[in-house]
Amino acid sequence: MKYSLAFFVVMWLSGCSIFGAPSELDETKAWPAERIYQEADTKMRDRDFEKAIKYFKILESRYPHGKYAAQAQLETAYAYYKKSDPVSCTAAAERFIKLHPNHPNVDYAYYMRGLASFTERGVVDKLTSQEINDRDPKAMNASFLAFKELITRYPDSRYAKDSELRMTYLVNALAAHELHVARYYMKRQAYLASVNRCKFAIENYPQSTSLEEALVIMISAYDFLQMQDLKEDAMRVLKTNYPDSRMLGKRSSTDERAWWKIWESLNN
Repeated sequence: MKYSLAFFVVMWLSGCSIFGAPSELDETKAWPAERIYQEADTKMRDRDFEKAIKYFKILESRYPHGKYAAQAQLETAYAYYKKSDPVSCTAAAERFIKLHPNHPNVDYAYYMRGLASFTERGVVDKLTSQEINDRDPKAMNASFLAFKELITRYPDSRYAKDSELRMTYLVNALAAHELHVARYYMKRQAYLASVNRCKFAIENYPQSTSLEEALVIMISAYDFLQMQDLKEDAMRVLKTNYPDSRMLGKRSSTDERAWWKIWESLNN
């Protein structure tokens, strides 16, 4: 009796597998590589990125040495990017770079890696209503370095120009982040810490749009620290590089110290 019951259980489980609903793998079982790729491409155009990724992965696993395999890997990275999944996008791009370092389209993988981190910043900002200079710059740094590597390795890439523009934006954003922290320290009278943040911005992001403000914050901090020589040095640099600075135009002859606090008005 117990053997009959065991046989019945095995047959019942087998029946569930045989007669149950077909899996997604089953529906593509007889498809050639071209058909799977076309279906994945259709899902991409329909913005069904989850299904597209599944088809691309099936294509790669079933035809790993076929002409569509490498393209499927690149398309997977792009699908993750469109799906707003930066971690998976980065992983897919890095996997392609590792497997195909000499592929004619490997520059696109580097570009996707930069976009993934760039998008990560955008997603988080959108969800938290947070300004870019209020955030930890880790994702921005990762994006900048990825774009920099692309331009260094493939200066003639079709993605180089866009990468340069994004790098410019990121440099300004990273410098703005440093000044955001510097203002925070100023408000808490941590003047030396504020100076160090400004120095870091000036030394590491010399082409950013935040240098003028960085110098003004340094002048203010040195004034509070009663470091007259350093304050005058910073003032000299400000006048030399920004002779028409609107900040210089706000100096008050009756209350000089009030002018050094001009950095406070920049928050308003």
